[in-house]
Amino acid sequence: MTILETIRKRYSCRAYREKNIEKEKLDIIFEAARLAPSAKNLQDWRFVIVTDKETKQKIAKAANSQMFLEKAGAIIVACSNNSDLMRCGQPIAAIDVAIALEHIALQAVELGLGTCWIGSFFPDQVRAILNIPGDVAIVELMPIGYPADEPRKTSRNQVEKIVCYEKWQF
Repeated sequence: MTILETIRKRYSCRAYREKNIEKEKLDIIFEAARLAPSAKNLQDWRFVIVTDKETKQKIAKAANSQMFLEKAGAIIVACSNNSDLMRCGQPIAAIDVAIALEHIALQAVELGLGTCWIGSFFPDQVRAILNIPGDVAIVELMPIGYPADEPRKTSRNQVEKIVCYEKWQF
């Protein structure tokens, strides 16, 4: 599968089979995350992998009761130990973690797994459930597991609507 084929196959999976993910697959997935670029090569991402059923239920409730999360083989709680801004003013944590999570999402596709980006959650509740220190940012949640649904077609803008050359022409 080419990278573009993998990207085209990726979708936001919101239904999972209740099946454990093999340790070998998780190792490959987190190797992909480890290789992600980061600002100043800080490698500031940290991941808490939740596989315990009761803990997944608690996190699902803390994610606005998105109970499909509890069926995933695991929930990745993506964190950062960095609160710095890049020179351009953007937060390092959110960008670095997002890059690493997209590496995870694409690697998951190649391994026959599905993922979904979850930004609708209450960080303080997740922090309490997982004992995450207050100085660590909880950036995103990502369920990962064997899909129990089929990809839905979503509309995408044409390239001409999102790209221009040399100067702003929108």
